[in-house]
Amino acid sequence: MDVKEYIASGVLELYVAGALSPEENLEVQHYALQYPEVKSEIEAIEKSILELTRTTSPKLSKDSFKTVRAQLDDVIQFKPEASERKTPWGNYVGWAASILLAAGLIGVYLQNNQLKTEIEITNQEKENLEQILSTTQEKVIDKEALLQQLRDKNVTVVALGGQAVSPDSYAKAYWNREESKVIIDAQGLPEPPPGYAYQVWSLKLTPLTPTSIGLLEDFATDDSKLFALSNPNESEAFGITLEPEGGSETPTLEQLYTLGAVGP
Repeated sequence: MDVKEYIASGVLELYVAGALSPEENLEVQHYALQYPEVKSEIEAIEKSILELTRTTSPKLSKDSFKTVRAQLDDVIQFKPEASERKTPWGNYVGWAASILLAAGLIGVYLQNNQLKTEIEITNQEKENLEQILSTTQEKVIDKEALLQQLRDKNVTVVALGGQAVSPDSYAKAYWNREESKVIIDAQGLPEPPPGYAYQVWSLKLTPLTPTSIGLLEDFATDDSKLFALSNPNESEAFGITLEPEGGSETPTLEQLYTLGAVGP
């Protein structure tokens, strides 16, 4: 038998409180004879109960007792032999043990609530990690799909060089005519200021006719800086301008960041 586990189970407190069945009492007595640790624990519990009884029992002086007796004499017949009778020892032990038992049960209840809270927090953290993992896997799949599109033999690569407003900027357009799609690699563009977004234009050169094919949305949070857009146009060039959020109907040429012509 695991003596420490048996002592920690609370059975001995119930034994001292007289709350066990006769069979359970015999079992405790048997273990007390067999294991000195069990016997010592029972004695320690009884000692604690005695101490608790002494500290919590009301204390009256002799004068206080006489005053109370004098007041009661006018109401009921006072019987010294009844008042001086000692309270049975078992009553003290049972009462004090009940207090200890109640305190123990409250402690178990509080520990149980704390454990439930910790389990709920752990489950929430697990769900959060699973969500992060799922999102990460989706991003990896999306990037792999983009890479496959970039490697397609039907893709035309158009280099977009920096313009007057930002000479150091650069980008690339991967245009698949057959699928009417273009992927913009905007790694060489600076992060747009608050309230602005990059807008991509398909251009006809003669005469110069710009057609918007979309915005580079969520630029700051997209680590890959690869943006897939639809382009059903017969493009002769691509340009990227900085526009107010939501885009513009026509490009702001003063904010033309990159420009590049489609090769023959």
